[in-house]
Amino acid sequence: MICSFTTNIIKPNADNLVIRGAIRPQLNDPSLLSTWSHRAWPSPYGAANSHIWLEPILAGLVGYVLADLGSGIYHWGIDKYGSALTPIVGAQIEAFQGHHKWPWTITRRQFANNLHVVARVVTFMVLPIDIVCDDPIVHGLVAVCSGSIMFCQQFHAWAHGTKSQLPPVVMALQDLGILVSRSQHVAHHQKPYNNNYCIVSGVWNRFLDKHKVFEALEMMLFLKQGVRPRSWSEPTSEWTEETESS
Repeated sequence: MICSFTTNIIKPNADNLVIRGAIRPQLNDPSLLSTWSHRAWPSPYGAANSHIWLEPILAGLVGYVLADLGSGIYHWGIDKYGSALTPIVGAQIEAFQGHHKWPWTITRRQFANNLHVVARVVTFMVLPIDIVCDDPIVHGLVAVCSGSIMFCQQFHAWAHGTKSQLPPVVMALQDLGILVSRSQHVAHHQKPYNNNYCIVSGVWNRFLDKHKVFEALEMMLFLKQGVRPRSWSEPTSEWTEETESS
């Protein structure tokens, strides 16, 4: 028996075989721009291999110092002025007054509970900067400054902890002056209640207290606005410290 079969050969379209010239891209072609995902993947490699490394590191150090100053100014403001009814920051003012009455409670707060409010604020402040700017020096400053501000409440909590409560690395950082220490911060909770406001590293505390910067600001606000800070009045039982066993 002889079998036979036929095949159908499909001939390619001659138009498809023509090599067309490349289309010249436009200078503003959106396909030339990088996206968030594009930047995310190579960013660790770029950071490690960038020819610019000293400037971002120095910018980060500046950001760390500025974060300590910022934490002190904000801490001073909500300690001295306003109430629970103050718009936006009223809840924090009330919480900080409660902290002065029961300072040990901050050591009982879980990590996320302690940081979530500041973390939300920092996120919405940093995102616009990240979107509009790609300068590594600016990113170095903003990243360290915002990160230090976000974690300052945890640094603050560690400054209230005893040695038995703290990890060895935290105690080492406190001893080196990189994080605010318990010995430095304890003065903030003692009379006259007008010093040691900075709670990142505390590097600004000596300068601000020695030159009475906050006292000068309080006097200026009083003379200009007639507003008296809480520390000018005798401490009341509502915000003076109670011990843990009370």
